[in-house]
Amino acid sequence: MTAVPKHHHLGIEEYLAGELTSETKHEYLGGAVHAMAGASNRHNEISSNIMVSLGSGLRGKSCRVFNSDTKVRIELTSQTRFYYPDAMVVCQKSQDSEQFQQWPAVIVEVLSDSTRRTDLTEKKEAYLTIPSLKVLIFVESDEPLVLVHRRGPSGGFTREEYFGLEKSVPLPEVETELKLAEIYERVEF
Repeated sequence: MTAVPKHHHLGIEEYLAGELTSETKHEYLGGAVHAMAGASNRHNEISSNIMVSLGSGLRGKSCRVFNSDTKVRIELTSQTRFYYPDAMVVCQKSQDSEQFQQWPAVIVEVLSDSTRRTDLTEKKEAYLTIPSLKVLIFVESDEPLVLVHRRGPSGGFTREEYFGLEKSVPLPEVETELKLAEIYERVEF
């Protein structure tokens, strides 16, 4: 008979302190910490293309883009969570001394076989509770397809789909757009 492993519950400050020195990134779900696996070259190339495109589109504007090394803090009624989205646009940034952003306007996740289920369920549900979030974007890695959840005037989210390299995702909420040709530049299908 094997013993059931005990899970150590970490406080938020302990988690944040550990992330400063850890060689591995960890997501935090109400005290439980989960190590993140590395991503494929395709995933990283798409993420990098998104960063370049958003960064260029936001140059000279008040909002700024953050990469996957920046955590987003989510305050749910039952717990605090920290995730590392592939990219996020922030118009109201947290203090420079913080290790996270708390008020993203746009969050982008690149989907892969290993992350799809978690991204489209657990993370999506948590992200959509962020009061400042205007647009949640999921980018497919195996075809030129982008799924968008956009907050409407009533506060609810509507789903949009953009397919094909000639399409662009309008982001008037942050005064830019994401062209699928730029997202998938040099990516072979």
